[in-house]
Amino acid sequence: MKKQFFKTLAKINKAVLPSYSKKELDLAKAKKWQLAIIGFRAWVTKRAL
Repeated sequence: MKKQFFKTLAKINKAVLPSYSKKELDLAKAKKWQLAIIGFRAWVTKRAL
């Protein structure tokens, strides 16, 4: 059940949150909130796998 929750959350993230890799965002120049979004997406993706 937990894994299914994270898979669903990963699909929602993909649809709602911006993808900074497609925008070629430089991590050294990223703002704190952008880094938080990147970290959250990575955490959810790791838990979904």
